Order: sequence, then C-alpha cells, then structure tokens
Amino acid sequence: MAVWDDVVGQDRLTAQLAAAARDADALVTAEHAGAGPRAGEQPDPEPEPQTSADRSSASQMTHAWLFTGPPGSGRSTAARAFAAALQCVSPDRALGGAPGCGFCDGCHTSLVGTHADVEIVRTDVLSIGVKETRDLVRRSSLSPAGGRWQVIVLEDADRLTEGAGNVLLKAVEEPAPRTVWLLCAPSVEDVLPTIRSRCRHLSLRTPPVAAVADVLVRRDGIEPEAADRAARATQGHIGRARRLATDERARARRAAVLKLPLRTDDIGGCLKAAQELIDAAGEDAKQVAEDVDTKETEELRAALGAAAGTGGRLPRGTAGAMKELQDKQKRRSTRTQRDSLDLALVDLTSFYRDVLALQMGASVPLANDEVRDSIHRIAGSSTPERTLRRIEAVIACREALDRNVAPLLAVEAMAVALRAG
Repeated sequence: MAVWDDVVGQDRLTAQLAAAARDADALVTAEHAGAGPRAGEQPDPEPEPQTSADRSSASQMTHAWLFTGPPGSGRSTAARAFAAALQCVSPDRALGGAPGCGFCDGCHTSLVGTHADVEIVRTDVLSIGVKETRDLVRRSSLSPAGGRWQVIVLEDADRLTEGAGNVLLKAVEEPAPRTVWLLCAPSVEDVLPTIRSRCRHLSLRTPPVAAVADVLVRRDGIEPEAADRAARATQGHIGRARRLATDERARARRAAVLKLPLRTDDIGGCLKAAQELIDAAGEDAKQVAEDVDTKETEELRAALGAAAGTGGRLPRGTAGAMKELQDKQKRRSTRTQRDSLDLALVDLTSFYRDVLALQMGASVPLANDEVRDSIHRIAGSSTPERTLRRIEAVIACREALDRNVAPLLAVEAMAVALRAG
C-alpha cells in the first residue's frame, strides 16, 4: 500500500507531491553518487552552493510547504505521507519505481512517527510559543542522522504565536540544504504573510462522503452501512467520521446535541441545554485528564526521584518542573473543552443545514437522517430566514469562543438566539 492511499479524495494534490518526491529522490541520489572521488582520482571542483530558488526552479521539490484545507480534509495525513515518500529507501526506486512504497523502513517509521529524521509537532494546548519554536529551529539546522532528508511536520502552524512565527521565519527563509518544512493550517490567513510567502502552497478540499466511507471500510474494518452513516453525518471530516463510527460515547454525545433545537421553547430550557453542553465538554476534558495527566505526573515524579517508595516528597529545587507540567495540563484541559464544544456546535450547524435544505426544496441527502422527524418539525414551524439567523447564531458562538469569551456565557447567548430565530 503506497503512502498516498490514506490521503482521501485529493488526487491532484497527491500527484503534485509524488512528482516532488521523485525529484527530491533524484537530488539526494545525485549527491550520494558524487560524494567523493575514488582512490587515485582528483576531486571535482567544489560546486557553487545551490539556493532554495535554484532548487525550486529546477524541480518540483522545494524546502518549505504549506498544507491548507478545512478541518478533516487530511492536511496532516498528506504532510506525513509526503515525509514518508521523502524518506523512502525502497530498492524499486532504482528500477523506476516512485518513492513512497509504504513498506520500506523509511516509509513505515515516518508514518508511525519513529523515524529519527522526521519530527512531527502537534500541540494539545492553545498555542505554540517561542521556546518550543527555537527548539525546532535548532533541530532543523542539523544534517539528517540516517535518512535522506531532515523533515519537520508542524501540524498546528496556525497556533504559532506572533513571536514564535518570527523565530520560525529565519529557518524557513534560509533552510539547511537537506531540511524540509511541512506546515499545516486551516487557511493561508492563519499563517504569517512572511512565512506563507516562502512556502509552496497546497490546498486540500473536503473529501467526498463516499471516499471517506470507503477508507473507513478499507482501513478500519467498519461495516459499510455504519461507515456511510458516519461519513454522511460528519460531511466528509475523516477524523470525526472515524471517531463517530468507533466510539459509542461520541455517538451518544452527538445524539444529545441534535436534541437541543427542540429544547429552546422557553428561556429555562435554553439555559438548561446550554449548561448541559458545557458539562459534556467538561466531561471530555476530565476523561483526557484521567487518561493522560496521571501518567505524565507519575513519570515526571519518577524522573525527579520521587517515585513510589521514596516517601513521595519531591527533591529540593524540582517544584518548578512540576508546576510547569501542571500549567501545561491546565492549558490542555482548556483546549480539550473548547474543541469538544466546537465539535458540538459543528453538529448543531449541520442540523440547521438540513432544516434549510428541506425548506428550500434542495435535492441533497440529509446529513442527520437519524433525526429526520425533528428536522421536519423545525422546518415546518419556521422560515428559511429564521433558519439562517440560527446558523449565524451558532457561528457567532464559535467566534466568541475563539475570542476567549466565557464558554457558558457564549453558549447561553446562542441558545437564546436559537429560540428567537
């Protein structure tokens, strides 16, 4: 299975990346072939150093790439697949085979995240700061330890602070000869103009529902009917579709969200529904904390010499490290809660999208067919204008959360607006 098989519904993009990987492979192969003279031979004159502009004009390969696309389009999957193709060591390449076989050691370790020369960076907090970015820049200046390229995949480039972006700019502007930056963000506007102007931009689209259902069946072994239902409900969001098809708790939470439009008949119902949404998001954050925080804390205590059997007291001078971990866990909990809330609001938007489709007589399949009766009820008791205002209220709530408005206040305001229509 080639590395591109998991990049769903992006045929044009994978063709571009495959061409770049072939050119990158040719560049490294040529460098290795001219690594030095044989015994008794005089070395060739030192070639002029090749700039990034020279490399990009001579081939499809360049030193910095920006992958953009809507959530669930597979930005990080495409970046990882490209990283794997760049590290491919399949012997078939010598026979004309394309890099990215998916089976060799270079491809496999890149895809699973254990390749020594592929750094995959994602954040579970709200932003990426200067300190973390400086560490990445130092890493990017190193030569490959054993692979063909030094590849850095930054999955959340949109979460770079302004200071971190300025630190990254120098490394992207003047990269090491065998370093490749792969940045991922929802849109080009989410990345500093100075950075995006130095990257080759690749735009991903939302994958077709049928393509997402197919990959769930083929890769995850999900029953075709369940895969189709999950893909349709998430409108082509690959990660959410997989979670919905495999996690009973995710299905239960989504079912609860889709009942909210029927619970806004009075102010009391609005406020109660809002509180329940916040509580559900908090429960998600709590589950993540139970799964991750305890393990992280115990591992740090052991590393600091306060493991079980030592009385549990931290050695002097190590309290700062523990405080730093606790702050990180608090930021992660905040992001988890907001991500969970945002997911609920996306589901709510899809409900009103179905309502609007019915009201306008559009011949499109319902995303939420399992609550067809509720959709018909809301559609029959309101107008398209009211439905549009309700969709705008949900969008306004998402924007308020992005601006750090108190979650309960933002969701309560949305619920009241849904009632008013």
